[in-house]
Amino acid sequence: MRGIVTRIFSDLHYGEHSSRLRHLERLRPLLADAGQIVFNGDTLDTRLGRDGRRSFDRRAEIEGFIREIDAPTILVTGNHDADISGHHHLELAQGEVYVTHGDILFDDIVPWSRDAAEAGRQVAAERARTPAASRGILEELLEIHRRVARAIPQRHQSERNRVRFLARYLADTIWPPHRALLVLAAWRALPGRAAAFARLHRPAARFVVTGHTHRRGIWPMADGRVVINTGSFTLPLDPAAVDVSEEGVTVREIVLRRGEFRFGRTLGTFPLAAAQLVAGEPSP
Repeated sequence: MRGIVTRIFSDLHYGEHSSRLRHLERLRPLLADAGQIVFNGDTLDTRLGRDGRRSFDRRAEIEGFIREIDAPTILVTGNHDADISGHHHLELAQGEVYVTHGDILFDDIVPWSRDAAEAGRQVAAERARTPAASRGILEELLEIHRRVARAIPQRHQSERNRVRFLARYLADTIWPPHRALLVLAAWRALPGRAAAFARLHRPAARFVVTGHTHRRGIWPMADGRVVINTGSFTLPLDPAAVDVSEEGVTVREIVLRRGEFRFGRTLGTFPLAAAQLVAGEPSP
């Protein structure tokens, strides 16, 4: 009999016009048979925006939906929802699987964004104010990123009008043209940064599960680790889910069929060294 499954998603970006997730009920087929659900950051945007009521309503919808899910559900914070919980990362399978949104891998949080320079200055300033004895502690580094992320206001994410959203999205994301090069650079950098991060902060982790850059992928690294990015529910890229169970780690694509999200191809399967899965108490 199959053991308890912890199922991990990220970057739903619920409430944005670019998200394929228009109705939360469309997620239900993805939740069946999971013993624990993890939404690994950027579930929605909770930052200050021009339309605070919209963010409040979307958050209430997410919270109501989670209460109806049969399986225990953990919301891990991302840079867009830094205040959604106190969980900034998770360790599963006796520490073999490390889960965090992924913005901690970049000192400027979102290196391709218009806010990168200011975010980088704020992160550097906060780290400089941290007592020397605490500067290398992962939990402190994550808290700094969350405080800075909360201070960055929404841009196109808070726009209700679809046409204005598209114009602001393009202006924020791909203009000026060199911004596309910054996106590509972040895509290339993430696997190596994730592996180096694990070596420093979680050396027992054989798998690092992230989101953040929206590019779905699986990267076996030279040190034996496997870096997995679950992609995004936002256009034009594609999402995936990661299952962690006593049988191992499985990555499956997510497709939208007849108005519901379903699992498509299996993108990768990997065994765990641990003989028994510990479903995982959330790390603070």
